[in-house]
Amino acid sequence: MEAETFDCVVVGAGWYGLGAAKQYHFTHPSDSLVVLDGQETLGGTWAAERLYPGLKSNNLWGTYEYPDFPMATARFGVKEGSHVPGTVVHSYLKAYAAEFGIADRIRLRTRVLSAEHQDGAEGGWLLTISSDSTAEQRVFARRLIVATGQTSDAFLPHFDGEESFGGRIFHAKHFPQNRDTLQTAKSAVVLGGTKFAWDAAYAYATAGVEAHMVIRSSGHGPVWMSPTHVTPLKKWIEKLANTRLLTWFSPCVWGEADGYPGIRNFLHGTALGRKIVDSFWGILGNDVLTLNKFDSHPEVAKLKPWLDAMFVATSFSLLNYETDFFQLVKDGKIRVHISDITGLSPGKVHLSDSTQLSADVLLAVTGWKQVPPLKFLPEGIERELGVPHSLADAKPTLEDLASQQDLLDEADAQILARFPRLRREPVWNEDYVPLTKQRGVHSADAVTPSTPLTSFMLYRFMVPPSARLLRARDVAFVGFVSNFSNIITAHLQGLWVGAYFDGALVPDRAPAPERAEALRRETVLHNRFGRWRYPVDWGCCKVPSFIFDAVPYLDMLQRDLGIDHRRKPGVLAQVFGSYGPEDYRSVNEEWAAARGVAEPVAS
Repeated sequence: MEAETFDCVVVGAGWYGLGAAKQYHFTHPSDSLVVLDGQETLGGTWAAERLYPGLKSNNLWGTYEYPDFPMATARFGVKEGSHVPGTVVHSYLKAYAAEFGIADRIRLRTRVLSAEHQDGAEGGWLLTISSDSTAEQRVFARRLIVATGQTSDAFLPHFDGEESFGGRIFHAKHFPQNRDTLQTAKSAVVLGGTKFAWDAAYAYATAGVEAHMVIRSSGHGPVWMSPTHVTPLKKWIEKLANTRLLTWFSPCVWGEADGYPGIRNFLHGTALGRKIVDSFWGILGNDVLTLNKFDSHPEVAKLKPWLDAMFVATSFSLLNYETDFFQLVKDGKIRVHISDITGLSPGKVHLSDSTQLSADVLLAVTGWKQVPPLKFLPEGIERELGVPHSLADAKPTLEDLASQQDLLDEADAQILARFPRLRREPVWNEDYVPLTKQRGVHSADAVTPSTPLTSFMLYRFMVPPSARLLRARDVAFVGFVSNFSNIITAHLQGLWVGAYFDGALVPDRAPAPERAEALRRETVLHNRFGRWRYPVDWGCCKVPSFIFDAVPYLDMLQRDLGIDHRRKPGVLAQVFGSYGPEDYRSVNEEWAAARGVAEPVAS
């Protein structure tokens, strides 16, 4: 059977996939386009089947929307100062797809099993897809945008004795399918210390179920949880993270894209500046700890984070509950255990401190696999694509390994020379032991969140810096970056990718084939930065993940697009004002206007 052909295929229908599809449709209105997603409904993490009880956005209303599609109160019912309920986020994404002509281009319950790059001048990708209604099919994509996200493939560990447990064992991803346990369970154990673990423990406790949070003593510890407003000035934290003045206090290897290299050099390149930076992070971290009153009760103290605030990336989260979470802990409705699960027995969860917990539910918040959930072909192309892979699978030559190590060493030296503070890495858990054994999989080759793989190596965190693939300009990855401004990032990444496919980025910044080696070095530098800046969080070795570095990243993309990254009127507003979706509403129109006068890059 002849393969169905499209000018562009987007894999994934979450925030980034929908944003990329909409922006591609804007930059290529006459091209054929399809969005493929394996779930029952669109939305990615916010798909209807993934909405668990009480789910809300961490962001407050006004900062969780696409720049060109405001979440109007009259239409969506969310008011200023409110977190956005999961059901509203899902409705908003459906409305966005309909508004911009994307809804009828989405094929749900359709998984992409593999993507094989085609040789030849035109390039392109031959996809093998599977759906509920048909056998495996082939689809040819002239251009491929991978937007499968970071929470597609759940990792559920194996527990010794799980066969005899008798109760339900499931990953956080499947909480919605097990919501009946909120009424049927007597006691639930939640394994994990991330925001989802807090949400699940809260849901069980407020439903009258005895809730236990088990935070591994050999793990990362409790997540940083903050009120929505922090610092002595009670600033809205999402806006705080997107205020240019405060972004200067974060050592950032691409920070000079904001146009203020002098102040950044002072703060991070001088002893006095570094003292000021340390003071800033000390004030911010201590303010959160004080507001949460961790030391006011011995049980609440168990939720005190182990990592300094400066080194936390997007695992930093917000308290968005209807009632006081910490009061539930004080009242014994949520019991916190800093221990490891050593095994299960009938109706029991056994901990390493000899505690035995009676339970009929074990909910594991144990992370996600860090690779896209589709197979790239031909074998070994992962290395050229810049996606995580095993060096053994890639079969590089000794010369390749030496070259890659030289680039890593060069990047490390440059990062530490510019940011000496990063030499003093935080000590957070000397007894850390990763979870490595996957439930139902007995092969040592199974991919887990802790499998030793290479990091993502994508230019601008989107495209492979390979000379061959830069010539083809037929693949991009969106959403493999995370920050407090994900929706703005999705909007700008989508526009950047559309321009990249056409060779329409400005000449001095565009990834033209003749600049492949220079781009490779810059790619390694930017992606390696997370290893020092966020040595514990996702940004270390999975995907670029950052909070105070988002505004300069958006600046960098806008410079590439040839539009003004200074989105506010006047110097004071640029420095002291907070950047939100409203500041990026006109970027598409500005890019279209600039393209009429800027010389496009030759493809």
